[in-house]
Amino acid sequence: MSAEGGTKAVVAALAANLGIAVTKFIAWGLTSSSSMLAEAIHSVADSGNQVLLLFGGKRSQRAATPQHPFGYGRERYIYAFIVSIVLFSVGGLFALYEAYHKFHERDGIHSWQWVPVTVLSVAIILESLSFRTAILESNKIRGKASWKEFVRRARVPELPVILLEDFAALVGLVLALFGVSMTLITGDGIWDAIGTGAIGLLLVAVAVVLAVETKSLLIGESATDEHQKAIEQAITAGDEVERIIHMKTLHVGPEELLVAVKVGIRRADSAEQIAAGINAVEARIRAAVPIARAIYIEPDIYSATPGKA
Repeated sequence: MSAEGGTKAVVAALAANLGIAVTKFIAWGLTSSSSMLAEAIHSVADSGNQVLLLFGGKRSQRAATPQHPFGYGRERYIYAFIVSIVLFSVGGLFALYEAYHKFHERDGIHSWQWVPVTVLSVAIILESLSFRTAILESNKIRGKASWKEFVRRARVPELPVILLEDFAALVGLVLALFGVSMTLITGDGIWDAIGTGAIGLLLVAVAVVLAVETKSLLIGESATDEHQKAIEQAITAGDEVERIIHMKTLHVGPEELLVAVKVGIRRADSAEQIAAGINAVEARIRAAVPIARAIYIEPDIYSATPGKA
């Protein structure tokens, strides 16, 4: 998938979160609700995260250099990892800190009671639209994979990040609405504190999941099963090679794949025939998997004897 779909989802989320953050801060200023403050900080953190994703996407497009011969595609993974740290520290830990203080104060909401409910209701609608965009863009590449498999296996970091952020934002808004509503009904600020604490735990959990998944991408993941099979079929589609001895693939960026393969060739082939055969195999791989940019094919004489070829 190109970066276009991921960028569209990021921009939609950024636009929604900026507007939501302003209204939440206004609601917090009028009511002093800790749930509203936690949600306002959450929206600010999300907005900052989306700016980071856009910035990382822009930097990843720089051309390769002698020092970085495979380009800067992995910068998108780095900024996705930073997003998880921001979500954990700014969003999750702040909400837990605010909940701790609210548990001790337990002040109710005594003025502008209708404001937080209205703001949260509108925010749920706006966040739902952002979440819908992320789902539609993800469905273009998700195929038959479950949502859990998609988040775990996607090599494009923006969509899983936005999906999880939008999901956490929606659930967080529902938790905030629950805390605020119960506080208004009972007059006891403990419900506001409970809502704030639940938001904090939710954000910490999502941040941990994001950190684990992006860490795996940073270390280096192979091609998807679909691409692995397509590459193998492309190699063996002609009669240039007798067999694949072994193959390794690595994502050097979300849309750039390195393929290194050792193939068995016929003993009687000349150097000219071997070179022509390798060129033909490379052409088929690029046609089958366009993101296979760097392809290294090593010809060898296959031997069933252990330790050889």
